[in-house]
Amino acid sequence: MPKITQIPLIFLILSLLLLFSAVLSLSIGSVPIPFGSVFEIIFGFGSHTAQETNIVMQIRLPRVIMACVLGGSLSLSGFLLQTYFQNPIAGPFVLGISSGAKMCVAMTMIFFLQRGISVGSAALVLASFVGALLSTLFILVVSKKIHHIGSLLVAGIMIGYITSAITDFFVTFAQDADIVNLHNWSKGSFAGFSLSDCAASGAIIFVCVLFVFLLAKPIGAYQLGEVYAHTMGVNTKRFRPILILLSSMLSACVTAYAGPVSFVGIAVPFLIKQIFRTSKPLVIIPASFLGGSVFCLVCDFIARSIFAPLEMSISTVTSIFGAPVVIFMLINRRKND
Repeated sequence: MPKITQIPLIFLILSLLLLFSAVLSLSIGSVPIPFGSVFEIIFGFGSHTAQETNIVMQIRLPRVIMACVLGGSLSLSGFLLQTYFQNPIAGPFVLGISSGAKMCVAMTMIFFLQRGISVGSAALVLASFVGALLSTLFILVVSKKIHHIGSLLVAGIMIGYITSAITDFFVTFAQDADIVNLHNWSKGSFAGFSLSDCAASGAIIFVCVLFVFLLAKPIGAYQLGEVYAHTMGVNTKRFRPILILLSSMLSACVTAYAGPVSFVGIAVPFLIKQIFRTSKPLVIIPASFLGGSVFCLVCDFIARSIFAPLEMSISTVTSIFGAPVVIFMLINRRKND
């Protein structure tokens, strides 16, 4: 573990990276806006054109906020799953939880859109939560029978394939207009949101993160084993379902708003633990959220700028950077076994 004085320094570096990435995302685009003008527009100083103000406040700022909030949420969800399964490979995407959420969201979108009914964010979050919870419950059943990390990984991949097949089945009978809407959502993106969407998703995630912080002490005890946690007074029968519910809600919120985003929930918590060299919840919980925000904000900037005006899906970029981390984890664990 790094010295106590080094931990605030690492947090400071991550915070500066987040600030730099946010300013860069707000400034650079098809219409470049100077850094100073970005701050003036946000804080209401100076005089700027209506076009510049709309670009910053209506397009880029909500995108930056959603990338930070949802990226942090997905990373924290991965940390909770890794704590629950006591397995670093556990994550909402690899274990098929994101695919389950995608399935229920797709079914909900098709059902309502075919009847000409507008689908609200609350309905999508609820549908995503149900799908994530169903996949998680299936993983829980499998994990009781399978203890090997490779087998659990294969089971998660199979769940992903099954839920994807069910999603494709429903898409087959959907109308063309519905398929276009679903396809755009399923690619994964932090674009197209308003400040009200930021407030709604932020409120849900804030409540979940608050509960996670309240569980920091039981999480620390649980990391040392279920028996140890029980001897420390943790009601594991109540604690485990709460951990799963919080993780499912965090990942479901991301899937409902931004679509499926891959590998963030595994790669970021692992990197954060390597940087801080500790697993203490009071350090890793905020660090995972902050690291996920930085990671997704940088990936989002790359997705929209590297081939501009074309834009890649966010999952394409997160996979490019996240998958090698997962491969390294598997190789490293293999050497240590």
